Amino acid sequence: MTATILTQTYNFSAYMIYLPIVIALTVLVSQFLFKNSKTFMIDIFHQKEDIAMATNSLFKIGFYLLNIGFALCIIEFFQIETVERLVVAVSRKIGGFSIYLGIMMLLNLLLFLKGRKHAMNKEKQIQNENIDL
Repeated sequence: MTATILTQTYNFSAYMIYLPIVIALTVLVSQFLFKNSKTFMIDIFHQKEDIAMATNSLFKIGFYLLNIGFALCIIEFFQIETVERLVVAVSRKIGGFSIYLGIMMLLNLLLFLKGRKHAMNKEKQIQNENIDL
């Protein structure tokens, strides 16, 4: 007769801690980023507010999908047997995800700045053409 030793792991607890935190972080960063990006979008689309807001909403949905999808891809935890290891594993995962989220936010900001600069250059070019005529 073989005895099966069941060891208790904290993997399920890790998932239950990790998921709400990364989803809340993603929503919080997304709300903050896209609330403040309206000005950039209006400049990029030459004061056409309806197109700017529609594009901003699409960026927001893309941001959600990309970041929540990434958070789900890296969700795997391995044999967490003590509470101390649970804290370390969850902290490491959330910290890594936060760094990734920060990089994504900076990339979006660079994209907005580059789009705004391009729009301003195009506007100056049109003004110069009008002066030459």
